[in-house]
Amino acid sequence: SAAAAFVGSSKTNVAGSHLRTMSTSTKLSMASVPKLTDPMNQLLDSVDVFIFDCDGVIWRGDSLIDGIHSLKLRALGKKMYFVTNNSTKSRAGYKKKFDKLGLDVPAEEIFSSSFAAAAYLEQTRFKETGKKVYIIGEIGICEELDLLNIPWSGGPLDVGREPNMGPGGKVLVDNDVGAVVVGFDRTINYYKIQYAQLCINELPGCEFIATNLDAVTHLTDAQEWAGNGSMVGAIKGCTGQDPTVVGKPSPLMIDYLVEKLGIPDRKRICMVGDRLDTDVLFGTDNGLQSLLVLSGVTTEQKFLSPENTITPDYYADTINDFFLGVPAGATVGSMY
Repeated sequence: SAAAAFVGSSKTNVAGSHLRTMSTSTKLSMASVPKLTDPMNQLLDSVDVFIFDCDGVIWRGDSLIDGIHSLKLRALGKKMYFVTNNSTKSRAGYKKKFDKLGLDVPAEEIFSSSFAAAAYLEQTRFKETGKKVYIIGEIGICEELDLLNIPWSGGPLDVGREPNMGPGGKVLVDNDVGAVVVGFDRTINYYKIQYAQLCINELPGCEFIATNLDAVTHLTDAQEWAGNGSMVGAIKGCTGQDPTVVGKPSPLMIDYLVEKLGIPDRKRICMVGDRLDTDVLFGTDNGLQSLLVLSGVTTEQKFLSPENTITPDYYADTINDFFLGVPAGATVGSMY
């Protein structure tokens, strides 16, 4: 299946991959990273496939970033994929969001970390164990597991639940839980945290899986909000376990795309994102070109600071800069 192929070529268990990527990130001087000023010669001529993050690149919250409608990449012969660490929606859910925003993006070009979690479970033949998944997260993970007929509990079903913390009170867990998947959850509560830690700490072989470790996210276009790293951190803190991470910067998604597209040279792929520690590392650690945009969580000050050691090939204010110098009214079609 597509899901099995998605992770079938992955060679690494990505638990702790964040630490690995930080240690292998390039130490180039920030001054040596060029700003995108001549996109055709600097970037477009050397790239066949663009992989775009969504939050902070295409949109912020539910608002498109200004100018996105005017981008024109498909007519230049470029292939595009959209990869998001946000697990709150399934691929079908993200297709609806693109449609609502007026962007014609085929469903097969969309990859979410909710899909990555389900694909990982399929590749590892989790269903054959007869076990269930406990979810800290939202409907996106549930819908992706449903497509694979993998039984689950938790998630939206445990919204508002409170544990009995009176004398003798305890939370009873299903002994058939074989994995806990932690994704972004706007209704996370103490019951869910307690249930997850009991499964991981007390059920033999129960796996701890995280969709991503993003520190902050864009729930609205007004400010940054605590991301899934806060949910994963809560479970890591009470279990002492490191999760298997399936979203960026894990190599799982790029391995799938390279296999699907039959691309012999990964340098012909460019990852475009607004995060240094996920998007840019996803590119640099997997042999891709990378471009940082300053329309999301990373400011120019943070990027250029001496403390930052993560360096993309290029950076730009927004992806609108891909078309700097394109003559007004040029007939090159639509990005989407």
